[in-house]
Amino acid sequence: MFTGIVTDLAQVRRVVKGAGQESRFEINTAYDTATIAIGASIAHNGVCLTVIETGPGWYAIEASAETLSKTTLGDWAEGTRINLERAMCIGDELGGHIVSGHVDGVARVVSITPENQSMRFVFEAPAELAKFVAPKGSVALDGVSLTVNEVDGRNFGINVIPHTQSVTTFGQLQVGSRVNMEIDMLARYVARLLEKE
Repeated sequence: MFTGIVTDLAQVRRVVKGAGQESRFEINTAYDTATIAIGASIAHNGVCLTVIETGPGWYAIEASAETLSKTTLGDWAEGTRINLERAMCIGDELGGHIVSGHVDGVARVVSITPENQSMRFVFEAPAELAKFVAPKGSVALDGVSLTVNEVDGRNFGINVIPHTQSVTTFGQLQVGSRVNMEIDMLARYVARLLEKE
């Protein structure tokens, strides 16, 4: 489990395509890799992946064909910047909202406009996820916990403060950029309960 609070803006150092459709990624990180156990879960742009190898200042993960097809990880190349968050521990501060690291789909940036010191981003959600997005609700985009300001059909707006722009990949997003989207867990289960009525 995660909270959507990014703790490292890392970089892909190497991509190795597997014999099938899977890929191995080596990640340069500011984390002390001596404290990362083999088998540890780390969220990468919101995608929970398992550490399979570590070295000084880097570690490796693998992504299956399914993960590559359902997320933006298939777009990663050497030098790609990514948001990282280590799994939360019991007793950690829950600064964002509960995030599972299981991406539901890919949203697209529709517009970016300055709003005072912040930037107003409008995203288009996949059609099947739009019903789960509510004003003042939570959403995780590329692993970042954000509050939804308004909803208009499939589009929804958020404000990103300068700090978030500087410590996450939001500072480099452009119109048309794709981001991993995880809907709020509470919205998922409420919708499921309503389906059964």
